[in-house]
Amino acid sequence: MSINAASLTTNNAALAEPMMDMNMTPLIDVMLVLIIMLIITIPKQHHATTIGMPSISQPITAPVIVSIEIDFDGTVLWDGMVVSGRAALENKLAASARSAVPPQVQLRPNKLAPYKVVAGVMATAQRTGMMNIGIVGNEQFM
Repeated sequence: MSINAASLTTNNAALAEPMMDMNMTPLIDVMLVLIIMLIITIPKQHHATTIGMPSISQPITAPVIVSIEIDFDGTVLWDGMVVSGRAALENKLAASARSAVPPQVQLRPNKLAPYKVVAGVMATAQRTGMMNIGIVGNEQFM
């Protein structure tokens, strides 16, 4: 059996070299312990903002509610009374918008009411300056 001198020196050289990789396990363990200690020692933060609220100088009154219903044939009713036309509806909405306490308008269209009538009533209310408009009875459209 012959041993080659070149192969002997390369094997010994590979075994004789020091290991150059750093052992990361202790470093990771120490970092995890430090993070846990940091989390435990940080006090709980309370986020609070102070807001200056106005004081109530006048008693709060219930808002005036105006009910506008649109029937299946396009008939517009103001609190149960039939409105004769678009001009009469516009006059009533304008008078309500100019009042000291503007009312809350609850629009209740029938499921079969023409869309152009409903959109026309909403546009008239917006044009006259009514700010509180809500559509009531949406469950019939589900």
